Amino acid sequence: MRLWKVGLALTVSFAAAVLVASSVFYGLYRLLDVQGIGSTAKLDAKTLFDLVKLSFGVVAGAGALVALVVAYRRQRVDEAGAHRESTRLHTERFSQAVDKLGSDSPAVRLGGVHALAGLADDAPTQDLRQTCIDVLCAYLQLPFTPDPGGDPAHQEEHHRYLALRKVRHTILRLIGDHYRRPQGTHRSWQGCDLDLTGVTIDGNMNFSNAVFSGGGTVDFGRAVFSDGTVHFRGTEYVGSMVNFGGAVFSGGAVHFGYTRFIGGTVLFGGTVFSGGTVDFTRTKFSSGTVDFSNAVFSGSTVDFDEAEGQTPFGLLASVGTPSPAGVRLPLPWLPVS
Repeated sequence: MRLWKVGLALTVSFAAAVLVASSVFYGLYRLLDVQGIGSTAKLDAKTLFDLVKLSFGVVAGAGALVALVVAYRRQRVDEAGAHRESTRLHTERFSQAVDKLGSDSPAVRLGGVHALAGLADDAPTQDLRQTCIDVLCAYLQLPFTPDPGGDPAHQEEHHRYLALRKVRHTILRLIGDHYRRPQGTHRSWQGCDLDLTGVTIDGNMNFSNAVFSGGGTVDFGRAVFSDGTVHFRGTEYVGSMVNFGGAVFSGGAVHFGYTRFIGGTVLFGGTVFSGGTVDFTRTKFSSGTVDFSNAVFSGSTVDFDEAEGQTPFGLLASVGTPSPAGVRLPLPWLPVS
């Protein structure tokens, strides 16, 4: 703690008290228009008694000021001690949760995931919350053995793959749940950084109605979304940096319908949409920067029908003239031939 020394604190406090008292006295003196004290005034017993009482009052006030300074410092020390204890307990729980996340048992790992999510919710500081989120994201970035298939000869490996896949999908579900909560409320992760660079999401993912706001950075760069339905339907991008650059959406369906881009920067540069369906229906591009430069629409059905607002940068150059390839743009965005 950065507290002043007691002597310095008391000196400054006394000086401030004298200054305030002098200012009040001078203000009352000017307000009441007090006449000068007569030079012939005599010091009688009553006046002497009042002076003695005033002296004791000054001494009592000085003692109260000392007690106030000491009580303030004690309160600060107690608060710092409580914060250190809370941080220590958080660190112990964090270590236990990370140990569970590294267990060979998928069930224990699942418990570690929920423990880390709970720790992020109860973290005493934003930095400790971000640390918990970073660990969950790092787990998703770890390499994993692909599905060996349903061959009876690989049944054990197949079951383990499904179990560990459940752990990864649980992390994604928890992240989506926390980003749907209003910013500033308990269990809201809005404003935190989310690093999902290069993750492989082999199945359904639901980020519907999530809100990316508060200046945090959300990075899906080079992520691979395959074999499932990806929901970003109804999401809001408000003042954050969200990167899908180089991500690959292959197969399945990708829903960005009813999304609102309100400020911030959202990058789809170099994103590949191949196969399946990509839905941007009724998306609103209100402000901020949305960049589709060098995005690739290949073999997909892409629908921007009833989208509103300014044309995202690089979109028309990426899709070219609407063609049987399945790219559908709203009339105001049709390129001029």
